[in-house]
Amino acid sequence: MSATRFLAIAFGLLLLAAAAPPRAEVAERTVTRAFLTLVAGEEGDIVDAMDLIEATWEPSYLSMVLEVMRLIRNPAVSATLMQLVEDKVGGEHGYDLGAWQRAMWNAPEARHPRYAAFKAALYSFVDPRFSAYFEDVGEPLIRLDEIAWGGVRQDGIPPLRNPAMLAADEIGYLEDHHIVFGISVNGDARAYPKRILAWHEMFVDVVGGVPVAGVYCTLCGTVILFHTEHAGVNHALGTSGFLYRSNKLMYDRATQSMWSTMRGTPVVGPLAGKGIVLDRGSVVTTTWGEWRRRHPDTRVLSLDTGHQRNYDEGAAYRDYFATDEVMFAVPALDTRLKNKDEVFTVLLADHPDRPLAISAGFLAANPVHHDAVEDLALVVLTDPSGANRAYASEDVTFTGYDGDRSAEDGAGMTWTMDEHTLTAEDGRVLHRIPAQRAFWFGWYAAFPHTRLVQ
Repeated sequence: MSATRFLAIAFGLLLLAAAAPPRAEVAERTVTRAFLTLVAGEEGDIVDAMDLIEATWEPSYLSMVLEVMRLIRNPAVSATLMQLVEDKVGGEHGYDLGAWQRAMWNAPEARHPRYAAFKAALYSFVDPRFSAYFEDVGEPLIRLDEIAWGGVRQDGIPPLRNPAMLAADEIGYLEDHHIVFGISVNGDARAYPKRILAWHEMFVDVVGGVPVAGVYCTLCGTVILFHTEHAGVNHALGTSGFLYRSNKLMYDRATQSMWSTMRGTPVVGPLAGKGIVLDRGSVVTTTWGEWRRRHPDTRVLSLDTGHQRNYDEGAAYRDYFATDEVMFAVPALDTRLKNKDEVFTVLLADHPDRPLAISAGFLAANPVHHDAVEDLALVVLTDPSGANRAYASEDVTFTGYDGDRSAEDGAGMTWTMDEHTLTAEDGRVLHRIPAQRAFWFGWYAAFPHTRLVQ
């Protein structure tokens, strides 16, 4: 065993034995050490650990089995452990860990008393910084057994912090049909090409004088813009390396709490349950040609990111985007749409339990679509590039949209559209509603009670 490996094991075991426990906890810690031994122990110790797990088996062990299975490198140990699970739990899922996970997640949670400490120790083998996520989980707002390692270390997919931006006329690497994610904050227009952001999954910057983080979950297909300052505190966010229902979990540097990307709130750690919900801004998925036409003064990400990547169009996640298969298991899929069909989604701060998803295909066929979330009436306008923008419509009914900057209401009044408002000839103003695209499976996994329009 290498010195590095030995130190990692020692660190993990120390986490599990940080204080002299009451007798009742001794057996619990012995069991969790046994699971760690399956990953990094010597042959004789592994045999003893397997015997202990079999002799003391209880339902809460299943989650630990599924976690260590991803890190065990000895095929014989994996085979023995999987046979034990089939004998104890029943079922014939074999090595299909996703099938085991779905069955577990669709049953009441059985959490071992030392499960959080176990996760802290196990994933410290991968990155010692991971232990902080689970040392103080607080009152988690999500199931701990649904927090899955995404295969990278903390910030292993490096966020772009204060990235270099160029003027539109300085950009030579983009073609008109290339996909960009466009934002405008206080009139400061920015374009983030998908071909770059897919390699980094997050940018952290000040746009229009506002500290923001734009988070791209490539797995679930959504870019969400968060205002990172809340109650006078600017939360420095990063990529945790973990997922919840195939959705990226963020973390904050100050407390190492993990945050839901979909909701913009801490869900595990010291900040969970403290009432923190970040305000979000609007993001439009469009083409470079269309965004530049609307915003000739826009700034755009430079290829000089400080990282060496293949930033060619379509290079990142090429195989993943090319199929309808998901990479990580989720509790359930909904077949009303294909997994990676895009939906335009709305989640209002005033009505967080009334999520809305509208098929992008439906909106392309209906460029003026009226809807409502509880007491908020809204209209979605879709231009020929497929870009969707939502505005509060109040008591106005729109009957036409020219696909550019002009919409007409039922009274014949013309309204001018920009990234922030719809403004009528008589001076009335309707404001933009934060919204974004997502893959259907990812949105449904986060919000299975969502209302779908298709």
